[in-house]
Amino acid sequence: MSKLQNKKILVTGAAGFIGYFLSKRLLDMGCTVVGIDNLNDYYDVSLKHARLKLLRPYSEFAFYKIDLADKQAIDRLFAGERFDIVVNLAAQAGVRYSITNPEAYINSNIVGFFNILEAFRHNPVEHLVFASSSSVYGTNKKVPYSTGDKVDNPVSLYAATKKSNELMAHAYSKLYKIPSTGLRFFTVYGPMGRPDMAYFSFTNKLVRGEKIQIFNYGDMKRDFTYIDDIVTGVVNVMCKVPDETEDGAPYKIYNIGNNKPEDLLYFVETLEKCLMSEGIINKPAEKEFLPMQPGDVYQTYADVDDLARDFGFRPSTSLEEGLSRFAKWYKEYYIEKRNNEQ
Repeated sequence: MSKLQNKKILVTGAAGFIGYFLSKRLLDMGCTVVGIDNLNDYYDVSLKHARLKLLRPYSEFAFYKIDLADKQAIDRLFAGERFDIVVNLAAQAGVRYSITNPEAYINSNIVGFFNILEAFRHNPVEHLVFASSSSVYGTNKKVPYSTGDKVDNPVSLYAATKKSNELMAHAYSKLYKIPSTGLRFFTVYGPMGRPDMAYFSFTNKLVRGEKIQIFNYGDMKRDFTYIDDIVTGVVNVMCKVPDETEDGAPYKIYNIGNNKPEDLLYFVETLEKCLMSEGIINKPAEKEFLPMQPGDVYQTYADVDDLARDFGFRPSTSLEEGLSRFAKWYKEYYIEKRNNEQ
C-alpha cells in the first residue's frame, strides 16, 4: 500500500502538463486530489480543458478555477479543505515569454508562491513539494549540474523567479518548520505536453510544411526528461519529508532529469523519424540556423545522484521511446480527430 493512499493532496496547475499527469497518477493510487488552475491563455486553453476532462470522471477529484495571485481565494481553499500534502506546479512558464511579459511571472511565480507559503503557514500540512527548474543553473560551466552548485547567475526572469521560490521556501521552512522539497525539472516532454515547447512547436511547423528555427546553429544540448519519469520522481519525493539541514530547516532540493543531454540536431532528427513512422509527415523539415536566443543556455545536464540515493530511482526513458509516444498521441489528438470532424 502506498504511503500516499487516502491522503488529500492539493495539486496547483492541475490543468497543466505535469499537473494533469501527476493528478491522474495520484488518483489511480487511491488519493483524493483537489486541483486548481487559472486556465490562462499562455497556450491553447482547449488542451487544458482536454486534460481536465480526463480527470473529471474520478469521484475523488475536485477542481477549482483559482489564480494563485488571489490571496483570499487561496486562504479560503486551505481553510476549507485541510490538505495533507501540497504540490505546487502552477507557474507562468517559458523563458522567452518572460522577456516580453515579465509582469505575468511576478504575479504567478512570486506573489502566487508567497500566497501558497502563507496559506501553508496558517494551515499546516505534512509536506510542500514545489516545482523549480533547471533554468536556475543559468550559465554554469560545470556539468552535470548538481544541487550543490552556485545558482546566482540567472539569464532570464523566469529563472530568477524559480530561484526566488527556492529561497522563499527555505526561509519559511526555517522559520515555521514547514517541510519543503523543491524539484528542478529538466526539459519535460511527452503526450499532451506544452505547445510552446520545442518538440511540440517543431511538430506543428513540420505538419504545416514550414521551416523550423534551430538556435545557436544547432550547437545546443538538452537533458530531455519524459513525463512519466518526472511524475514517478514527484510521487517518490512526496512520500519522504526532508530531514532538517544544518541550519534547522526541513528542506531539500533535487534535480529530476534524464542524466543524458542530447544534441539538438539529434533531437530534431529523432522527432522527424518518429513523426514519419506515424505517417504525420513524409519528409524532414527545412531548417533555418540562427544565433542563440536571449535567455537560452547552451546545455542542461542533471546530476541525479541524490535522487538515486534517496529513492532508488533515475529517469530512464529514451528520447526515441518518449518522442514515439508523443507522435502517437499527436496523431490521435490532432490529425485523426480533425479528420473525424470533417
